[in-house]
Amino acid sequence: MLTILFDGVAYGMLLFILAVGLAVTMGLMNFINLAHGAFAMAGGYITVLLMQRMGVPFLVCLPLAFLGAALMGALLERTLYRPMYNKPHLDQVLFSIGLVFMAVASVDYFLGSSQQNIHLPVWLKGRTEIGSDAFMLGMGHYRLFIIAVCAALTVALQYVLTKTRFGSRLRASVDDQRVAAGLGINVNLVFLSTFAVGSGLAGLGGALGAEVLGLDPTFPLKFMVYFLIVVAVGGTTSITGPLLAALLLGIADVAGKYYIPKLGAFIVYSLMIAILIWRPQGLFVRKAGK
Repeated sequence: MLTILFDGVAYGMLLFILAVGLAVTMGLMNFINLAHGAFAMAGGYITVLLMQRMGVPFLVCLPLAFLGAALMGALLERTLYRPMYNKPHLDQVLFSIGLVFMAVASVDYFLGSSQQNIHLPVWLKGRTEIGSDAFMLGMGHYRLFIIAVCAALTVALQYVLTKTRFGSRLRASVDDQRVAAGLGINVNLVFLSTFAVGSGLAGLGGALGAEVLGLDPTFPLKFMVYFLIVVAVGGTTSITGPLLAALLLGIADVAGKYYIPKLGAFIVYSLMIAILIWRPQGLFVRKAGK
């Protein structure tokens, strides 16, 4: 039982890092980017290619995956995404879905459709067991590493958004772009930086999750629903909501697949429906100012 809970927490933390960029773009920038999973796939493939073809160590690949996905996000934000900010949400959805299919087709053509494998360092392999019988806690070293990295990123992200000048400028830009620009805030630069960091976090999540979730060209399509569940259940106005939603989703998914394998997905969707009936706007909603 404790082992299942631990694995569920690790899975949930990974989903949070993968989905938090989508929560930021939807909640703070009011842009629906369903191509978010493509940046996660990019981070995963950057890690795989650097490790397999250039022999770059795994720990070095992680920041490179973040930077690669962030640069890709910044380039696309400047060229393709920015003109879509003021478009209707349906246009944004169709545009980003089109990018997803283009990314899937491109990766399949250039890198093949086979599943990619990552060879972890020796110290990240193995398992530590504490206790015995029903109270035994089995902690995989890599899942423990995922929890530690994602927890540190969560604290850093919460601090940046709530305690720094950049976070204040971002919230001001979202609330009223014209007033923010009149106060001397470079709104375009703020949105560019936010989109790039969100894309970089997705790329980092893809690099971390390649060994756990698997990596192939259909990655954005397979996990798009999970990203949307995290954002819809957690809400898009804070970091706390998506974090709690990701943990609930991770624990429910792991426990459901372990105890009732045939109904694993049903349990996740039932939990999502129950929460949204209870709180249609998500678990945490920022009250509008008067």
